[in-house]
Amino acid sequence: MPVYRPPRIPARDITPEHLFFNRRSFLATAAGGMLAAAGTPALAEALKAAESRYTVDEKLTPEKDVTSYNNFYEFGLGKGDPAANSEKFKPTPWTVKVDGLVGKPKEFGLEELLAMPLEDRVYRMRCVEAWSMVIPWVGFPLSALLDKVEPLGDAKYVAFETIVRPEEMPGQSGYFQSLPWPYLEGLRLDEARHPLTILSVGVYGKTLPNQNGAPIRLVVPWKYGFKGIKSIVRITLTDKQPPSTWNISAPQEYGFYANVNPEVDHPRWSQASENRIGEGGFFGANRRPTLPFNGYGEEVASLYAGMDLRANY
Repeated sequence: MPVYRPPRIPARDITPEHLFFNRRSFLATAAGGMLAAAGTPALAEALKAAESRYTVDEKLTPEKDVTSYNNFYEFGLGKGDPAANSEKFKPTPWTVKVDGLVGKPKEFGLEELLAMPLEDRVYRMRCVEAWSMVIPWVGFPLSALLDKVEPLGDAKYVAFETIVRPEEMPGQSGYFQSLPWPYLEGLRLDEARHPLTILSVGVYGKTLPNQNGAPIRLVVPWKYGFKGIKSIVRITLTDKQPPSTWNISAPQEYGFYANVNPEVDHPRWSQASENRIGEGGFFGANRRPTLPFNGYGEEVASLYAGMDLRANY
């Protein structure tokens, strides 16, 4: 099994330590009371202890936008629906089952997941709808969790599954269903083990809000945001390419890989540029060119050597 080493981050891309530490210390302290009330004081301590290893030299998207403008169809179709409709969702207690082609299948409790070495990761996030954000996540490499279950030699893919709770997730109830549930996603094993791929448990130095995928979600920054499955309850290693919800629902529009590529348009709109949320209108002067692999090409392009990425949108 190849061993991946974290890519070297240029000094110009690293936020000064004292600025980032002071911001995170304040946010974690402010969140402490809420976390304790929710029964997860360990998360408050873990967030304070998280190391900062990856960042980008770009302005952070305002926290109010990150937590109020997002897609989470389990809570509704509108951008504001997840924040408005997720108050009844209970992210604790929680477990994540990891099984399939592994030597040591296991069900991990939230406390055990929080004991993983957490890191700050400031990543660009590019939605397939041609808008983007810069988000300060807190999480740990997915590879660290996979190492604990010891993937077998014939494992080639990693499948993910989110929770189904129609009594708490109004988008999963009623006659009309926007998507088949549970929401499913998948990665190739080498993508999953790449050092940029993380499982996030926090954002802006605080626990993940319900609308952002509490208590644990996937973040793969070089792919369109719909690959970042939220509220994960199961991770399965397999030798076959797993199904993914949007690829099942609209295969002509959403491929399995979903790598950010400005040269490959969505069938209904251009992907050449994007609107950075919090910086102007969709048709204003603040649109910016979309970067190949969302700006992470130096780190991940080698994963797709020889592939026709136009055919794997």
